[in-house]
Amino acid sequence: MSEVPDDLRYTAEHEWVRIDGSIARVGITDFAQEALGDVVYVTLPEVGTAVERGAAFGEIESTKSVSDLFAPVDGSVVTRNDLLDGRPELINSDPYGDGWIVEIEIADPAQANALLDPAAYGELSQ
Repeated sequence: MSEVPDDLRYTAEHEWVRIDGSIARVGITDFAQEALGDVVYVTLPEVGTAVERGAAFGEIESTKSVSDLFAPVDGSVVTRNDLLDGRPELINSDPYGDGWIVEIEIADPAQANALLDPAAYGELSQ
């Protein structure tokens, strides 16, 4: 069974979100990285890129497939995890830690309330 930390929020697209004030740190869940298999490449947006909730902002490539990464909230990218350029496998080995993908400045804080809580995501990822 996949790990679903209690201190995060989730999307139906299997991304996790850690809210810290107006900043949302985003990554993919343990369930998602297991389904993808070995991650070999990640396409990240540049800092300053505007993102729209539900719209693709990057791609993650594994030995099995290429999948879009979807923004959990509207906002703009304030930080990207440049470690992933040389070490995309961090998404597999530490999806909730060093494998995070981007940080987004949230345009509408109410959108964070629409994210799934751990129990709801746990049901979805079974």
